[in-house]
Amino acid sequence: MTVVITGASGHLGANLVRALVAQGQTVRALVHKDRRALEGVDCACVDADVCDLESLRRAFVGADVVYHLAGHISILMSDWPTAEAINVQGTHNVVQACLDCGVRRLVHFSSVQAMVQEPLDEVMNETRPLVESPSAPPYDRSKAAGEREVLDGIARGLDAVILCPTCVIGPNDYRPSLFGAALLAIVRGEMPALVRGGFDWVDARDVADCAMRAATMATSGSKYIVSGHWLTVQELARTAGSIRGVHVPWFVCPLGLVRLAAPVAVAWARLRGQRATFTSVMVRALQGCRVMSHVRATRELGYAPRPFRTTLEDTLGWFAEQGLLESGEH
Repeated sequence: MTVVITGASGHLGANLVRALVAQGQTVRALVHKDRRALEGVDCACVDADVCDLESLRRAFVGADVVYHLAGHISILMSDWPTAEAINVQGTHNVVQACLDCGVRRLVHFSSVQAMVQEPLDEVMNETRPLVESPSAPPYDRSKAAGEREVLDGIARGLDAVILCPTCVIGPNDYRPSLFGAALLAIVRGEMPALVRGGFDWVDARDVADCAMRAATMATSGSKYIVSGHWLTVQELARTAGSIRGVHVPWFVCPLGLVRLAAPVAVAWARLRGQRATFTSVMVRALQGCRVMSHVRATRELGYAPRPFRTTLEDTLGWFAEQGLLESGEH
């Protein structure tokens, strides 16, 4: 079976490519710029861009399954143009190319952020409505709009399923990801303080496994939340510190102060050519729904997230192998 992966060189893509190759699948990995995550992996790398429909049509020829992971992750309120181009129009192009090329199944990676978080005190499942408010963060709005593109494709005859992972963490994080970079900053002693709130954290390898199950087991049109374990940022830091035997920040900054400091932090990060970690969008996400149910994925696909400490041990072990745990190493 031939499978195609958009966003193959990203964090989730790196784990999915390896899992598919280990299964003996013929993998066609679509890359745009960065190929580091695919070096030494037995897959075919193909230049393509989700913003270029013709490049997708060429890449999807003969594909049985397309895994659509390519996306623009943003924690900035100013990022709508890029988010719309990649997460919305790019998904529209993927859907159209799948239909044009007769792809048997599309597995689309959305996000729990595409769904309305309120009410915060109730369990979130797949029935939550998609984000619509123009005041919502660009990432949330764009992922919701991307889901609607897939639903439109299903209405036009496309066989597709949708996965909504929570906050992804895990090994093979080559760039590294936003949350991988934050974890590195914590264990290197480069983060002076923590913030209140937390996320549901899920292992990238568990998301990849769920995606492969969805490709063969799910009913067309199905949607699955792929969640793991909810921990505060402080609990994450303490666990990481105990694994590495290092001191981590003890001070937890009040959210009001973080909100006030966020614009300055964003401006300072831009001046230094770095990504901002704690923005107003991030603060909002840290206060989101705590209980995100993977009951449907478990019942229908046999999905089972591994213990979070195992994920953190493996992630930090991988970063250590890459020489990234010492301060100043990049």
